[in-house]
Amino acid sequence: MTQRQLFLIRHPPVAVAAGVCYGASDVALSVDVRQVAGVLRSQLPESFRLVSSPSMRCLQLAHALHAAPDSDPRLREMSFGSWEMQRFDDLPRADIDRWAADMWGFCPPDGESAHDMAQRSWDAWLDIATHDGHLVIVSHGGPLRVIAGRLTGLARDAWLDRPCPQGEATHFALATDGMSAREVRVQT
Repeated sequence: MTQRQLFLIRHPPVAVAAGVCYGASDVALSVDVRQVAGVLRSQLPESFRLVSSPSMRCLQLAHALHAAPDSDPRLREMSFGSWEMQRFDDLPRADIDRWAADMWGFCPPDGESAHDMAQRSWDAWLDIATHDGHLVIVSHGGPLRVIAGRLTGLARDAWLDRPCPQGEATHFALATDGMSAREVRVQT
């Protein structure tokens, strides 16, 4: 049997000013999704299951890559609550300091903690991993870093430091049980 492959794809760049917290907000893309999909398609296997965040910035790319993508709300980006669509520079400094002191436990007003986002993202992975074939996930930086970090055995404090470029795929070879993986580096 061929080793299962996993491709984690972060949505393309969005039409939001730099320095604005957009998190779970449904914002538009700033690039032509067809061009991004054309580049990505050449990296993907011929047949695969695709699961996407329901955010339009992800679903647009998912539909450009696959005729019938699935959607899972647990793959949404972290909700920053009342911080959404606010400039980080305009947020209360005391809140930013509390977040920096407790990256996983702090919850923005009316939002969710990184811990909660990580748990729901991993729960989504546990369901997605039951598929026998190759897998593609189109989502956001937070959930993708959590899934990649856990699959590759990184310590939790290192998960959010993983590179996760917008509009690009990170390729993994999955272990038989789908609970661990190794990143596949493409030679250029």
